[in-house]
Amino acid sequence: MPQPATFAATADDLAQLRRLRLASFVEATTLLLLLLVAVPLKHASGYSLATRIMGPVHGAAFIAYAWNVISASAGGGWSRREIMRLSLAAFVPFGGFLNAGLLLRKQKVVSAQLEKLP
Repeated sequence: MPQPATFAATADDLAQLRRLRLASFVEATTLLLLLLVAVPLKHASGYSLATRIMGPVHGAAFIAYAWNVISASAGGGWSRREIMRLSLAAFVPFGGFLNAGLLLRKQKVVSAQLEKLP
């Protein structure tokens, strides 16, 4: 959680959290599609087009997610544990969905800080 003395929330922080949350959902969804649809299609029926399409789509989603994690954490207000959790979850199926709670809590903290501003 951000420390009030060291982290001053801005509207950009809130927008960045929303982008990170969206990127997390997209990355998690493409990973599941790759693992649960494309790979079984390739191995069960020899339909390799699915992996040739979903592989790069997931790769792009992963890079976008990683970029969003780096951008958000560079702004401050993130503990090392939170950054590690966000980073490692990208490698675990359903991990991006599990991070939704963390990201939603961060959004609420930032929103509350913004409401207190004059």
